[in-house]
Amino acid sequence: AERALRKAPMIDPPPGAWDTFSARFPYTETDDQLGAIEDVLSDMQSGQPMDRLICGDVGFGKTEVAMRAAFIAAMSGLQVAVIAPPTLLAPQHLKSFAERFRGFPLEVHGLSRFTSAKDAARAREGLSRGTVDIVVGTHALLAKGLRFQNLGLLIIDEEQHFGVAHKE
Repeated sequence: AERALRKAPMIDPPPGAWDTFSARFPYTETDDQLGAIEDVLSDMQSGQPMDRLICGDVGFGKTEVAMRAAFIAAMSGLQVAVIAPPTLLAPQHLKSFAERFRGFPLEVHGLSRFTSAKDAARAREGLSRGTVDIVVGTHALLAKGLRFQNLGLLIIDEEQHFGVAHKE
């Protein structure tokens, strides 16, 4: 009930750029995938906090749904955090996000144990100043000292790897 009373920004896909970004997906979307994308868009446009679970087997396009939500949020001036607990999954997601967002006015950084100390410091500073739009990482994104200037979307991959305290 408390959550239902909260408000969130109404976020719309940026005209033109949305079509360009969507067209970069190298596969044909499935009906389920298109439905999930529409549901997420509807959530983001509703003015209510989103709490959506996307389920599917490996290779069924969950990451694409997440990327489209991240694109809308980041292009609207909100920061996005993508948390992937397996240390090997975070760099894969970072590579996918960086490639997919290339050419758009968005900064994508990573934060995990594979991130060099210099790059990690740059990512932390950029998050607090608001110059990093999307960060992809592991539990490192839950560190107490990490500050976001304007976090608007949190994407949790493999949510079963997180405890209740982490999710809160």
